[in-house]
Amino acid sequence: MRITDLLDRRSIDLNGAPKKKEEALDQMVALMAKSEKIRDLDAYRAEVYRREEESTTGIGDGLAIPHGKCDAVIKPGLAAMVVKDGVEYDSLDGEPVNLIFLIAAPNTKDNVHLDVLSKLSRLLMDEQFSEDLKKAKDVDEFLAVIDAADAKDEMVENGAPQVMAALADNACRICAVTSCPTGIAHTYMAAEGIEKAAKAAGCWVKVETRGSGGAKNVLTDKEIADADCIIVAADAKVPMDRFHGKKLIEVPVSDGISKGPELVKRAMTGDAPVWNAGNAAAASASAAKASGSAGHKIYVQLMNGVSHMLPFVVGGGILIALAFLIDGLLVDMNALSVADRGNFGSITPVAATLKSIGGVAFGFMLPVLAGYIAESIADRPGLAVGFVGGMIAANGKSGFLGALVAGFVAGYVVLFLQKLFSSLPESIEKIAPVLLYPLFGILLTGLIMMFIVEPPIGALNTGLNNALSSMSGSSKLILGLILGGMMAIDMGGPFNKAAYVFGTASIAAGNYDIMAAVMIGGMVPPCAIALATILFKNKFTKEERESGPVNFIMGLAFITEGAIPFAASDPGRVLPSCIIGSGIAGALSMVFGCTLMAPHGGIFVFPVVGNWPMYIVALIIGTIVGTFLLGFLKKPVEE
Repeated sequence: MRITDLLDRRSIDLNGAPKKKEEALDQMVALMAKSEKIRDLDAYRAEVYRREEESTTGIGDGLAIPHGKCDAVIKPGLAAMVVKDGVEYDSLDGEPVNLIFLIAAPNTKDNVHLDVLSKLSRLLMDEQFSEDLKKAKDVDEFLAVIDAADAKDEMVENGAPQVMAALADNACRICAVTSCPTGIAHTYMAAEGIEKAAKAAGCWVKVETRGSGGAKNVLTDKEIADADCIIVAADAKVPMDRFHGKKLIEVPVSDGISKGPELVKRAMTGDAPVWNAGNAAAASASAAKASGSAGHKIYVQLMNGVSHMLPFVVGGGILIALAFLIDGLLVDMNALSVADRGNFGSITPVAATLKSIGGVAFGFMLPVLAGYIAESIADRPGLAVGFVGGMIAANGKSGFLGALVAGFVAGYVVLFLQKLFSSLPESIEKIAPVLLYPLFGILLTGLIMMFIVEPPIGALNTGLNNALSSMSGSSKLILGLILGGMMAIDMGGPFNKAAYVFGTASIAAGNYDIMAAVMIGGMVPPCAIALATILFKNKFTKEERESGPVNFIMGLAFITEGAIPFAASDPGRVLPSCIIGSGIAGALSMVFGCTLMAPHGGIFVFPVVGNWPMYIVALIIGTIVGTFLLGFLKKPVEE
């Protein structure tokens, strides 16, 4: 497909004369309508204006590329206008616009047209191409200029790999990622801007584009590792964990378009901070999660809530645990009355202070969980609505489960409101995020929570907590075995996170033995692998033996992901060994009556573990079982 396949002759105006930006947009939409590719003109115009409010599509150098992607578009199309006298457009460089291309994209899974639109975006970065279009005497000449440039671009693109290879050995190596909210034009123009600047400076460069059609030209682990600098020019979310430890420049997508040479110069001189992902061990696993399925989206939305919730749970939980520890050390329980024993953890002044502060932190747990689930679904407008839904769950009986539901309810309620109010006049639509979304979002979410969610989820939550509290003997052993084993199944993946979320939810409900079993299950795999690389050297490669002992540190710090490289190289033997070892450790933790109020920390929170001597015993036994299973199952390595 070529660019001219999308550009209808009826949608080209070489003598446009709009007086202001709004008039230019209206005229462009009217031109697009002539191509008969729009089923609902008002809905398409509203989408074009909505996109313009996110950031100007006037990219500088006299160019503007407004666009709209929605259900109102029947099939992809382009409209073009030359404004010889220019029109004020709020461009990035403040200059008038002389050449406008309007893009219409259907809201479908078929994104073949996006490659064509990205090609047009790249071509417009060529000043001579733009000038030739502006000087075209008639529509035929205008289309001929585009066709000639289109053909030339295909030849250059096909020859690009040879140019890159010639530079690879002796040039500064730059990797980049570009992405804009709509993912149609700015994404690819920023990519072109960075590529042109890098090649002009004699650099090796590869740019990953994350547009409406998904990630293209994706950076490999090796390319990232070999890069001297990473440039991220994006106004949308980009997976960043994979760049841990690399020098990284992070700028808006508009900078990729207009400041390519400046960004490349910074990359070449090393003028960039080192990116810290916060969890390097999970970086490769995070980068590998490229699924766009509904299940993956729900998982990502849930994890957004959990990750923001954890600091409150960790900080508050440890402070509350310390309060109990201090009272346990300073107070003689036998000398206390029954009433005073009920206040254990708040008897001494220091303990009372710590418990009070920790309790405040803990109180944010459910609202933050729900708020950031909603934020991941509906962006900032969902945050306040989610907070309120989470607070209703916290004050009611639905608890953690109710907060989970509240987050998703709030997010999709706000999405519904955004669609409902999308056709409002522009003057009213501008106040929607600060008035309409909070007002109606909180009202609707509150009503749903109080009358639909709270009754059944509250009853379920109460029954579940009662069942967990009444568990004893073999039932607790089985629960500990399952939770401990789940922590080792995928080591940071959905099974691991499901067990972990269940543990944190149990802390909120006052069942502290479950979190103890969960944490010890996550500590065993790295510890078992570290010990196995020492005891069974012939079962591991030289590199594995050298890196193995580091897993002691990661395991004791409750970083299960340290075991991922070993599991990935031999999953059929490593995973069963770790799962069995973790399951036994979790079961023993339950049997020994160990408890944990802090949902993280590893050995650093052992002082606040209930029955910590036996907790250490459970960890040692689970580690030894996993270690000897590894030694038995793994085959000798021939080097």
